[in-house]
Amino acid sequence: MTAPVFVVESLERAGGAEFVLEGPEGRHAVSVKRLRAGEDVVLTDGHGRWAEGVVKAAEGKDRLVLELGAVAEEAPDRPRITVVQALPKGDRGELAVETMTETGVDAIVPWAAARCITQWKGDRGAKALGKWRATAREAGKQSRRVRFPEVADAATTKQVAALLAAADFAAVLHEDRDYGSEALASADLPAEGEIVLVVGPEGGVSPEELALFEEAGAKAYRLGRTVLRTSTAGTAATALLLGRTGRWS
Repeated sequence: MTAPVFVVESLERAGGAEFVLEGPEGRHAVSVKRLRAGEDVVLTDGHGRWAEGVVKAAEGKDRLVLELGAVAEEAPDRPRITVVQALPKGDRGELAVETMTETGVDAIVPWAAARCITQWKGDRGAKALGKWRATAREAGKQSRRVRFPEVADAATTKQVAALLAAADFAAVLHEDRDYGSEALASADLPAEGEIVLVVGPEGGVSPEELALFEEAGAKAYRLGRTVLRTSTAGTAATALLLGRTGRWS
């Protein structure tokens, strides 16, 4: 079992010295994980910088004293994979973020598609976005990542089209017998650069959105014979892309 991961604001000047993990992360380490002297941990800033540590002592309910090793930096993976995720109903958005993070996606862009029942507006939208970001952070820790996925602000359809236009490979997951699509499993993928994948809502991507995305350079692709829910399609597609680009080799 790999060492548990804890998040700190910064690892500047922390390597090779004693370090005190406190606050919510320290409380989780001491009171929930019940870590004790001699056990291994990993600290990360969530942006690729990390360091291994060994517990020297647990103090009270929320302080863990560590002997920290040298700080290292994990380079970003290539190609970078961004999933534009249409807003699902209920807590399925957090489910999508959680499983895509565990799988290895690099960035997630919430998208208010035309056929989305859920709409993020005002305080409700800010709260929902906060939940997505918190979910990515916790799933990043759970899956032992040291570079967590970025969760962007909610994008409009025009902003999504701009992302697709700038990508090295742009795809829209779309299963419709009356609309031509190719198999994502046999697509010609780049070894570097940016892959942007659009996952539509339960009602599908509208014809107007498809036309705009096609104009931006994105083709329609399908995963297989079955139809996946919007909350699972992004995870399945990410796994396929990670395997085909060699990132899982």
